[in-house]
Amino acid sequence: PAFYTATGVGTPVAKGKEERTFAGRRYILENAITGDFALVKGWKADWYGNLIYRHTAQNFNPLVATAGRITVAEVEEIVPPGELEPAAVHTPGIYVDRLIQGTFEKRIEQATTRSA
Repeated sequence: PAFYTATGVGTPVAKGKEERTFAGRRYILENAITGDFALVKGWKADWYGNLIYRHTAQNFNPLVATAGRITVAEVEEIVPPGELEPAAVHTPGIYVDRLIQGTFEKRIEQATTRSA
């Protein structure tokens, strides 16, 4: 819920915050940021909310999904339970509160060339 940090000690940021000294160094108590909603984009999910991400969505989406009080996941495909390989699941369904199957436009970039 909170942590001590030396960042901001002695500045206007520290005004009104609890200050303590550890090993001769001053720290201020900083409250953690909590989100009401976590919105993530997945590739595949089963009916129970187990999520698989693709490509760079694997970077932060698993962490974001665990950080919100309510997690909403939008996925490209929802499959029946048992269809997902358990080792491939990035976010367990216990963290997902709402599941939406979106419609996505698959944009394909085309290389254009010009004559020399």
